[in-house]
Amino acid sequence: MDLRKLKKLIDLVQESGISELEVTEGEEKVRIAKHTSAPPATYYAQVPPAPAAAPAAVVASPALTDAEDELPDGHVVKSPMVGTFYRAGAPGAKPLVELGQKIATGDRLCIIEAMKLMNEIEADASGVVKAILVENGEPVEYGQPLFVIG
Repeated sequence: MDLRKLKKLIDLVQESGISELEVTEGEEKVRIAKHTSAPPATYYAQVPPAPAAAPAAVVASPALTDAEDELPDGHVVKSPMVGTFYRAGAPGAKPLVELGQKIATGDRLCIIEAMKLMNEIEADASGVVKAILVENGEPVEYGQPLFVIG
């Protein structure tokens, strides 16, 4: 199951009145649960082939909001999952994007490793990379700003 399908399922849980959703696709099984009593909600992936995804509900912390106010103007690309940020496709390889590089929607920006799976993060806007906000090998949280595209 790809990341886009997981995001749509998470959005479905957020927008609907349901508190839990379980989907089985072949050998893959994903369960998304929304818990309103204790933020943030929990996401469960029960089969290794399923990529990690964002929680069904996220409460923005004041620290994250303050950090976003200090970002350069432009479109902010945020992490769709919790994991480890990598600028290149392999150790020692050239970074996928550089500061000042012109990119198009769909271009690969980075890799986020989650649950031993390498997830390619693509640009959701075109423009120039104005800021790279995470260092190679650092852990990232769901919703954490990664890049600013102007």
